[in-house]
Amino acid sequence: MTVTAPPIELRSVTKRYAAMRAVDNVSLFIEPGECVILAGHNGAGKSTLIKLILGLIRPEAGSVRVLGEIAGTPAAARARRHIGYLPETVALHPSLTGTETLAFYAHLKGLSTAGNAALLSRVGIAEAARRRVGGYSKGMRQRLALAQALLGSPRVLLLDEPTTGLDPASRLLFYDIVRELRDAGAAILLSTHALAELEGLADRVIVMCKGQKIADGTLGDLRREADLPVRIRLTLDTDPIQVPEGWRRLGAGRIELTCSEADKLRRLRDAQAMPDIRDIELEHPGLDEMYAQFLRREDA
Repeated sequence: MTVTAPPIELRSVTKRYAAMRAVDNVSLFIEPGECVILAGHNGAGKSTLIKLILGLIRPEAGSVRVLGEIAGTPAAARARRHIGYLPETVALHPSLTGTETLAFYAHLKGLSTAGNAALLSRVGIAEAARRRVGGYSKGMRQRLALAQALLGSPRVLLLDEPTTGLDPASRLLFYDIVRELRDAGAAILLSTHALAELEGLADRVIVMCKGQKIADGTLGDLRREADLPVRIRLTLDTDPIQVPEGWRRLGAGRIELTCSEADKLRRLRDAQAMPDIRDIELEHPGLDEMYAQFLRREDA
């Protein structure tokens, strides 16, 4: 049986700038149809990882492969037409129109411009397509930059702070597009500070700190590893005269319990056995809370 290499594959990668290790012995793999969120403070190594994957810089140690090719080699350069990249800082020529800008990037990738009008419509700037980019708002420029990243239905998509400058409606549109690409089989690496709003997109989350990978897993994996408290809230048909041990009263007919992730299932079974239950609410710690917990452990 033939084993296909993952679209993004880093093995024991180290990248130095003078004495500083921007990336320190990092391994990561992203499979087709997987959206991985890359989290970390400024200087944690997120942008350096993306530059390594793009082949813009080379590691001192380890290997970086994209679509089966070693990043930065001529073979990898030929595969670039299958890679979409949205940088954190968008630099578009102000004298070109939206249509001209997208045509320019399509030609760079060796792609037809036949689908460009539909792509501009997809990101919501079809009406501004013939206007010069210099007159675009920040959000419109970000949408145009996203359109160029989507050229050719990329098999690998690298997004660095992609929702910067987008209003809430534009963010929802962006998330829908990312879901479509993921469901179509693209491997997506999304670097962001906006963790809370991306929980629904994340198949896995990687947390970086000082160039090292300090966490890597699904939301469930990270919840177990962070071991932050879980809250269980019950709504009852009648107000209990006596609150069960370990629970606290929130108001008429409402009680709450705080427990560990490991104890969650047992506590839920106990809750379901209680009489007069109308509703059960479960509140897990969010990505922001888990991220902060991992950083606290590193600083301890």
